[in-house]
Amino acid sequence: MTVNYLNRYEQWAKQGGMSKTTIGIYTRALRTIFNEADANGIIRKDKCYPFGRRKYQIPNSRNKKKALELNHIEQIYYYKPSCESEKKAKAYWLFCYFSNGINPKDVALLKYKNIQEEYIVFERAKTERTSRSDPKPIVVYITEEITAIIEELGNKDKRPENYIFPILYEGVTPLRQYDLLQFFVRFINDWMVKICQNLGIDKKATTYVARHSFATVLKRSGASTEVIQEALGHEDIRTTENYLDSFGNELKKELAGKLTAFNKRREINPDDFSGTSN
Repeated sequence: MTVNYLNRYEQWAKQGGMSKTTIGIYTRALRTIFNEADANGIIRKDKCYPFGRRKYQIPNSRNKKKALELNHIEQIYYYKPSCESEKKAKAYWLFCYFSNGINPKDVALLKYKNIQEEYIVFERAKTERTSRSDPKPIVVYITEEITAIIEELGNKDKRPENYIFPILYEGVTPLRQYDLLQFFVRFINDWMVKICQNLGIDKKATTYVARHSFATVLKRSGASTEVIQEALGHEDIRTTENYLDSFGNELKKELAGKLTAFNKRREINPDDFSGTSN
């Protein structure tokens, strides 16, 4: 696998309608395999590594706006489910949103021992294999809404080693765990499509959108990027900045108006900008 091969693969993928984001996902997976092979002495990076500066550059695309507006979240919050599946999907989606935008895999892995007094404390499964020797845990304040969802959907046996939600079970194999997690995510996303359609919301409300919405609502409320980074569990602040990259036009309009909040006249006098005075 050479730089030329990867460039040709990228062109082939684009011609087939694949997005930059998808191409990036696949080629990052290939890079991970190369890194694993180098770490295990199977290959030597200095001889055949095709990634990096002046070699193949993995494509990146600017994130499209994924967050829901607060009024959309309000509609979902007060939505009256028409069936049990809608009820569960809505509750799990809101749990993700309220719990620092928690990833659905982390929801499934939560155990009652993660509940420490008024907080849920956990480490992201995504970072468990990183080189960090002492990863910083994510701390979620348990609101009334979170408590209600746990009481409604959670396992009734609250022994510390038991999972909070009946998604996984003790002794599950890695392959079966993968299948169960994929089903869990699809279940939420598919039923949230129906809920949004019923509400007339023309945006997606996936579990990924719940995470982006949590970050964006915090940012709009005045929270610093550093605070949001810690809440999301991002190692690199640039990842957090990508989550906050796009804000709606209405917000931009509102912010532009704040620049002239001192203007009480409501009418613009061209002479104010002509360089002349009356």
